[in-house]
Amino acid sequence: MGSHIITTKEEGKRLDIVLATLTQDTRSQWQKRIKEGSVKIDGAPTKPHTALEQGKTITWDDPKVRAEIPLKPLDILFENEEVLVVNKPIGITVHKTHENDKQETLCDALLAYLPSLATVGEDLSRPGIVHRLDKMVSGVMVIAKTQEAFTHLKQQFKDRTIEKEYLALVYGRLPKDHDILTFKISRSKNSGRMGARSEQQEGKEAITEYDVLARFKTATSARVRIHTGRTHQIRAHFLAINHPIVGDTLYKRKRMNNIRTIPLDRLFLHAHTLSFSLLSGQYVSFSAPLPQDLVSLLSTLPIL
Repeated sequence: MGSHIITTKEEGKRLDIVLATLTQDTRSQWQKRIKEGSVKIDGAPTKPHTALEQGKTITWDDPKVRAEIPLKPLDILFENEEVLVVNKPIGITVHKTHENDKQETLCDALLAYLPSLATVGEDLSRPGIVHRLDKMVSGVMVIAKTQEAFTHLKQQFKDRTIEKEYLALVYGRLPKDHDILTFKISRSKNSGRMGARSEQQEGKEAITEYDVLARFKTATSARVRIHTGRTHQIRAHFLAINHPIVGDTLYKRKRMNNIRTIPLDRLFLHAHTLSFSLLSGQYVSFSAPLPQDLVSLLSTLPIL
């Protein structure tokens, strides 16, 4: 906990500006903490633009002191001396995204299970991490246990020799039983989300292949393989062909013709299978079953 009594020189100045001058943290970092309610004046919540009054006391939570959080046990699919393969649950981010983030991350659970991971990789905040899954996406992830394994896996992702297969449910009737989507991917300057672009537009190469597994009245189940690893690639590509993923609150259409929203509090996107080479050269493949909530949802959908 930090505290500061407002001086005469500080009276009338903005709260976020004063806090930035008092500490080594930036004004934007303080604005975020103030909006989250971790900064108070005389015990009351406040706003970043609040004009300060002499004699009052500013208090704030120390972002470097993280709250104690219960760590869920890892769902380990495979482990040897070089890699750890886990089934990531939904609702948990892979690594810390903000310095005052008090939510449990997969990295927290990994370090609790294997403290030696702290020295593996290129970023201390992402120990052993060579790829990621979105917070509301479940499924298979591989973590490097040694620096040699980290380099080996990273090179495979770079060379696109690692195979990644997902299971997805999208709105509407996909036009083909099999197709390859090749829209380029780039971040929108307006919305901040990733957007699919035509061949003539600027963007990074992105390749998504799918096969239809089942057709329902208002949705289609598909097996999806990505040949590139762009941020939100699957979500952006299916939105681009007007078939957004069920449960997606970011990459969605405001209205879907003759289609009611299917209630789901997560993305219907599951990293089902991951295949890669070990240091020995042996090619291995690991799968995580579709979560029961998604299995149950499929059973309620009317068949076409």
